[in-house]
Amino acid sequence: MRRRASLVLLAVAVFCAALAPMLRWYAYPRLAKIPPNQYQEVVLEAKDATLLDYTAGMQPKKVDKVTIVQTLKGNVEASKEIEASAGKDVVVWDTLTHIMGPDGQMVSQIPERYIFDAHTQDPVHATGEAVDGDPVKREGIEFKWPFFTEPRDYLYFDQQTRSSSPIHYVGPRKFKGMDVYYYEQTIPWTKVSLPKKMPIEGIDPATFEQSTGTSLWYSTKAMFWVDPVTGAPVNAEQQIQQEMRGGSIAGSAPDGRLTVFAGHVKMREDYSNHTVALVKSNRTMVLALHTYAPIGLAAGGLALFGLALWLEARSRRPREGEQFSA
Repeated sequence: MRRRASLVLLAVAVFCAALAPMLRWYAYPRLAKIPPNQYQEVVLEAKDATLLDYTAGMQPKKVDKVTIVQTLKGNVEASKEIEASAGKDVVVWDTLTHIMGPDGQMVSQIPERYIFDAHTQDPVHATGEAVDGDPVKREGIEFKWPFFTEPRDYLYFDQQTRSSSPIHYVGPRKFKGMDVYYYEQTIPWTKVSLPKKMPIEGIDPATFEQSTGTSLWYSTKAMFWVDPVTGAPVNAEQQIQQEMRGGSIAGSAPDGRLTVFAGHVKMREDYSNHTVALVKSNRTMVLALHTYAPIGLAAGGLALFGLALWLEARSRRPREGEQFSA
């Protein structure tokens, strides 16, 4: 009986030992990916900001709050179409950045299509990749870091400048009880395109600078607190400045500069709490597949193997009262 039990335990031990590396090096690389149908909404606020009043003589004024609503929606149909030619799992995110003044009226809207590898988060270049209708070719990451983020610098794509530059790893941090990596990116003053959707009808971004001689400039310091397991930011902040310079609109302003927006944008507290809870849940699932299950199976297999050997050894001992015959 003991020998039969030892054989069963040995078989289970071998199964566990074989399953552990299979989970880690076969299942995990295939199962750990961003779902194509993800939907997310985040509300950010800039309190005590400066905002250009387009209806009152194009003058900047202090406002209590500017609200930015960012929606992200996975486009499943577009993902399937691109996957057919790319030969790998692809995610297509259609995002919209909707900016509102203190009265709730729209200041600007910027749509974006972001296409990337579902496993690595590397950009995938395909028709439709765009910001505000302008075709772009991204380098580096945007919105999300790779699974098991490394403590190093990455290339990060900036929506306003339509370009990528290094985002620097600053060091480890604590955020609402989570161990995270903190990153910073500084974009110096750069001339950028005017949003195609503005609060004033009749402004054509394509001819605005040519007809007025005025250009839009932008600078920011972006800050991200990133969970190193999932690569998802649990918090994001930006110190944004936008100015119109020169021409018939800003030429009479001091130094020929007219502030369009200046403020410190932060995630609203309720959305911050929801993001942390969501990332914690996803972190547990990723670790279960990558670490907990393989280690548990390996340790369990080793323990069962030891128990099987012990039972086999006991089954070979002569029972009490038994004697060997010559």
